[in-house]
Formats: sequence, C-alpha cells, structure tokens
Amino acid sequence: MTITQEEADAAVAKYLNRNPSGILPTEFKVLILPDEVQEKIGSIYVPEETKAKEKYATTDGTIVAISHLAFTYASAEEWGDHKPKPGDRVAFAKYAGARRKGRDGKDYLLVNDKDVLATIEE
Repeated sequence: MTITQEEADAAVAKYLNRNPSGILPTEFKVLILPDEVQEKIGSIYVPEETKAKEKYATTDGTIVAISHLAFTYASAEEWGDHKPKPGDRVAFAKYAGARRKGRDGKDYLLVNDKDVLATIEE
C-alpha cells in the first residue's frame, strides 16, 4: 500500500493535534504523562529536590501516544477490551523509560510497552 506525501502529512498533523508533546514514539514505545507529585503531605511541604526524584518514581500516569508496534505481541482476541490506548490511565514499572520534555513544556516518559503493567479503571 502506498500513500502520498500529502496523506502522510495529514495523518501526522491529525496525530499531533491529539498529542501536544510533539513526541512520536517508535518501535514498541509508549508515551506517558506521569501523575503530578504532591506539593505537600499534610501540612508539610515537600522539598523541590524530593519532588524531582519522586516525579520519576511515580508509577501511575496517562497514555498520550502509542507507536504502531506497541502491544502487538498479543492478538486482538487475547487483549479483549483491555488493550491500552491513548487516554487510558495506567500503572507502569517504577523508574522505567526515558525522560523527555515535550514542546508543551511538560515532562513525559517513553517506556517499553511491556513496562505498562495495568490499565486503571476510574
């Protein structure tokens, strides 16, 4: 199947409109926006250094984008309704992946699809 450059550009533009980070995962990678670290615990403010460390120790977040190969190790029948997709809340392995700042100024994580441990229903 061959597509024109115009069709490819339109597909990328559509994808980027849903993905404000400007980061497009490749191979088996998943782009996750980790949950924010708490500013304070009870009445005690968390020091900036501790917040920076905890930011990447967080194990919950929201999927922003998925590469075309991510989660292809199982068939649709095996996944059922549980295959992770953009917008899903997920649990992922602690300290997994690579950090990257998006064009929107937020910090994201690029993790392997197998580092996504579960989807979280809310």
